[in-house]
Amino acid sequence: MKILIINGPNLNLLGTREPEIYGSVSMEDYLSDLKDEFSGDDIFYYQSNIEGELINRLQEDNFDAVVINPGAFTHYSYAISDCLKNINKPKVEVHISNIYKREEFRKKSVTAESCDAVISGFGMKGYRLALLSLK
Repeated sequence: MKILIINGPNLNLLGTREPEIYGSVSMEDYLSDLKDEFSGDDIFYYQSNIEGELINRLQEDNFDAVVINPGAFTHYSYAISDCLKNINKPKVEVHISNIYKREEFRKKSVTAESCDAVISGFGMKGYRLALLSLK
């Protein structure tokens, strides 16, 4: 299976950004572990701080499933939500922190309704849980 993991804004700072919320492991290090564990799958990773670049990558349509952490775009990007609606493949939204225990504006996901499932609050393990759910 070809799985695209796609991260939105500021998630390039994982490992150093607010480690009390997001942990101290970089996405690159965690991705290496995921690729080892799921060696039978092709896992591709893409991150951008730019909404349109995320949409362009999703529209390339060269994957069988997508795991997406839209970052702050979760809460207001109807453009990403619309893009996800047009992808007729399994889609799992992941959030490292429990968005329901955070600031009020973080409790609403406009992208979740365009995904098949949402995983929130398990730290970086959420990406692993998303990959397991695709099996």
